[in-house]
Amino acid sequence: MVRAGLIPALVVAVVDQASKWWIFLDVMNPPRVLEITPFFNVVLTFNRGVSFGLLDSDSPWAQPLLIALALAISIFLILWLRKAESVLAARAIGLTLGGALGNVIDRFVHGGVVDFLDFSAFGMHWPAFNVADAAITCGVALLLFDALITERGNHK
Repeated sequence: MVRAGLIPALVVAVVDQASKWWIFLDVMNPPRVLEITPFFNVVLTFNRGVSFGLLDSDSPWAQPLLIALALAISIFLILWLRKAESVLAARAIGLTLGGALGNVIDRFVHGGVVDFLDFSAFGMHWPAFNVADAAITCGVALLLFDALITERGNHK
């Protein structure tokens, strides 16, 4: 099961970093807003907080604490991966782990997470995000799905 989780983790981390560097060095040089569709833009932002900019701080301790938290979560995910009972759970943990590691790399390199996917619809605007964030969201959703399926299977 470990391999079933580590492969997606590696793929997510590599694709996430490649996409961020492409956006950072090529597409957004100089920084601007690229309107792709009426509901999707490519932008360049640096999230120095956690999800949706929460806990954003100029404190010199903010990034080291967020890096430490993300690394602790990554260690927890690796330990959980070793005990995964299904391929779906292992892959979901891998997606989450790869996303966490992709964002940790950003904090080390840029002092914040590089976000660039910007969606809006019906007058509502979603905060910008990246490939790692999408992988984390999908991984958590798949873990919940796996837990519901496993739970239903235990009640038969």
